[in-house]
Amino acid sequence: MIPARIFAASLLLVSLSATAQTGAPATPSAPATAPAQTAPAQTAPSQTAPAPELQPRPAAPDGTVATAPTITTFAREVSQIFTVTDKNGRFVTGLRQQDFGLLDDNRPPERVIKFTQQTNLPLRVGVMMDTSGSIRQRFQFEQDAATEFFLQVLHRGDAAFVMGFDVKTDLAQDYTNSVDLLNQAIHKLRPGGGTAFFDALYTTCRDQMLTLKESNTVRRALIVVSDGHDNQSRAQENDAIKMCQRAETIVYTISTNISPTKDSADEVLRRIADATGGRVFFPNRIEDVANGFHSIEEELRSQYLLQYRPADFRQDGAFRPIYLKAVDQRYTVHTRKGYFAPRPLQ
Repeated sequence: MIPARIFAASLLLVSLSATAQTGAPATPSAPATAPAQTAPAQTAPSQTAPAPELQPRPAAPDGTVATAPTITTFAREVSQIFTVTDKNGRFVTGLRQQDFGLLDDNRPPERVIKFTQQTNLPLRVGVMMDTSGSIRQRFQFEQDAATEFFLQVLHRGDAAFVMGFDVKTDLAQDYTNSVDLLNQAIHKLRPGGGTAFFDALYTTCRDQMLTLKESNTVRRALIVVSDGHDNQSRAQENDAIKMCQRAETIVYTISTNISPTKDSADEVLRRIADATGGRVFFPNRIEDVANGFHSIEEELRSQYLLQYRPADFRQDGAFRPIYLKAVDQRYTVHTRKGYFAPRPLQ
């Protein structure tokens, strides 16, 4: 159990920091008692250095996005992106810094640098579509829903890619801002074969997300459309989760299992989403897959950004759990459960 006095101290620190930055006194709400801390099946690193330069990967005439050479430096700052919902699952906006309590590795932050509501933070988003034989009859609905998602979510400065997977991954379209190219890629995918889900998730986060170097804060998100079954992977579930955490990537999962009974694969989808700060969606009908995409689109535009400097920080590569809670117990915070500290630059 996290001691209430420590959690209260974190709330006080957050509100004092708000006063220092705005010049106006912040009135802290009464701290809620922190629940028992869970062990990590956790999330992506939010540490880092401003990672340079994909600014936002300049687009070529065909809409594709090219990579630029980068120089990486380290800054001891953590960027925590999160959403808040009420008891009915509706997104809550307009909250203030002092409405939250934060512990990083069981300690209040040394200093809060920035707190804002981020409705237009640039997106780096990928759609991973299960193309194994088990989803053949549902595939058309998934393709149409994914295309509609890109039409709704992509703004100027955003970039997205399409990845298909069965026993191996198929990068059908690399990062681009062109919905036409993304749509063509989605409809080039064809179902068939076994499933190496964990390998695909691990590889996609490593190759498409971890390699991104951004000069500004962006949201990295994966939307995985799958039944969650895996019969071919070398990687384990926990390996895939840890890679998502290292790549600072939120994973949203949309199950294609529409049977009334949920199985162990559905729990896999839930654990991956929970560990990375995303959410899982279980459509009642395959036609409702589009509703999952719509909910994700709404969530990506209803997020908060909290940047802070952690206390007693070490560049040792260790996992640092994060505990972020709304003071008002009617609200639920959706965020990653922690991050891996960087190791010293060589």
